[in-house]
Amino acid sequence: MSKTSATTTPLNSPSNSNVSVDDLADQVKGLKADIAELTKSLSDYGTSKTSEAAHAARAKAEEYGRAGRDKALEAQMQAEDFIHKQPATALGIAAGVGFLVGMIMTSRR
Repeated sequence: MSKTSATTTPLNSPSNSNVSVDDLADQVKGLKADIAELTKSLSDYGTSKTSEAAHAARAKAEEYGRAGRDKALEAQMQAEDFIHKQPATALGIAAGVGFLVGMIMTSRR
């Protein structure tokens, strides 16, 4: 018996009359192996892309964290500078904010 490939000889051709069940089973086994290999390749590709995305997200988060920390330190330095230059105004602002917070808290009860 001669083995014929399903990809080179159509199933309805007269030369395919000699195809046995064993030949078809071998082709199915080959297809299953190809599908398993393709599935593994796709899984590996997905895993690598997920890992790349996670690294990129982590890098962006670290960048935003550094930028936020820098902005907070800058605001703190500006506040300290304002307090040193105008202590009476700073004290008045703090008292006003405290008074407003106290009014809001007592009105919620």
